[in-house]
Amino acid sequence: MPVSAPTRAGIVITGTEVLSGIISDRNGPWLSERLRELGIELTQISVVGDRPGDMEAALRFFADQGVALIVTSGGLGPTADDLTAEVVGAFCGRPMVLDEALEGRIAEILRAITRRWPGLDIDALRRSNRKQAVIPEGATVLEPVGTAPGLVVGMRDPGTGGDAVTPVVVVLPGPPRELQPMWRAASETEAFRAAIVGATEYRQGILRLFGIPESEIAATLRALEQDGLALERLEITTCLRRGEIEIATRYEPDDAETYGAFADAIAERHSNTLFSRDATTIDDQVADLLAGHRVAVGESCTGGLVAARLTERAGSSAYFAGGVVAYSNAAKTEMLGVAPDMIERHGAVSPEVAEALADGAMQHFDADIGVGVTGIAGPGGGDDDKPVGRVCFSVASSDGARITRTVDLPGNRADVRDRSVTVTFHLLRRLLRAELDAPGLRSAADEVSATSE
Repeated sequence: MPVSAPTRAGIVITGTEVLSGIISDRNGPWLSERLRELGIELTQISVVGDRPGDMEAALRFFADQGVALIVTSGGLGPTADDLTAEVVGAFCGRPMVLDEALEGRIAEILRAITRRWPGLDIDALRRSNRKQAVIPEGATVLEPVGTAPGLVVGMRDPGTGGDAVTPVVVVLPGPPRELQPMWRAASETEAFRAAIVGATEYRQGILRLFGIPESEIAATLRALEQDGLALERLEITTCLRRGEIEIATRYEPDDAETYGAFADAIAERHSNTLFSRDATTIDDQVADLLAGHRVAVGESCTGGLVAARLTERAGSSAYFAGGVVAYSNAAKTEMLGVAPDMIERHGAVSPEVAEALADGAMQHFDADIGVGVTGIAGPGGGDDDKPVGRVCFSVASSDGARITRTVDLPGNRADVRDRSVTVTFHLLRRLLRAELDAPGLRSAADEVSATSE
């Protein structure tokens, strides 16, 4: 990419519970995206336990890399193992001091807590949380969202006695509900803005495809370079996400024309598999297409995952009528009206039963769109005729339109279930767009096996 001396940052996630895998890190990826929006290049995310030496080593590593900004998450609570502020203070060469005004504000927050928990000892709480008001001298305080304040700490240069603005350390709490609103306040502080003054403005485009392997995208990139398209002006990455290929491209404003030519070339070469050019997800598109419809789900092997994903977003009650997890054959018959002799003739995992589940869900919930999913997620239950990973899908509308597919999905149980939801959403999109037999479109089986190579 044609970027000289980018403004760079590092992220330090603290907490033995994160390092050991007890809690998954949600802050690192979120902060990475916020840094990208500001034109800051992330060098690395480090996860360390609640050990001062390890925290300091991570900070010094990033300082040695010449980053302008270090963002930490966690270790700001009232307990003995919450040591981030103290470690950052020592790293920046700043003594720890009590901010009495901050202590008072934390006390007010604690009083509100005691009103909800009247049995708590306010004096003990105040003594315990007093340490949260002990901060590096000269740090900018970010007002608490919970009880822990955030901090923006500039590096003190002991050689000159002056303050240097690089690296600046942004200290944020661990709970995402506290960290995320505090980030904006941090990014507006004088020290933060001074540290990123040279940041380059970037734009990002995202293309999404379903039914194409990454190797095919790699071949396309080579062909475009041979055709003379200046791909060196773009930073292009591809990844497999939920059974789809995502092409994320970062570029500077002056290279917008080059990116447009690149996106046009992808659209021309892969028109049958490109489903999003504007960064919208399949979930976004299906939600928009369901406006004015009512959808119902009858699912077996996915165990409610289709219904869960349909209802992830606010406002889904406008189009989601309901769902039934008909796991046993008896449930399929009693709850969604699947004929027992159909199950006996074709088996529970069959396109016929998938269609019956879709129709039964549509009728049971008085919906105009029905979804049926039945399969063998594994690891057991398969045979030579119906192997593990065999999933049958049917999406239907009350006007008689229908798409039914049988797919052999790769991966373990979790993979099969997750990919089944992705296939369902793409079939729903086609049904709602009336692409029942679109020319050139491969079957869902071909698409998933290709994407999952």
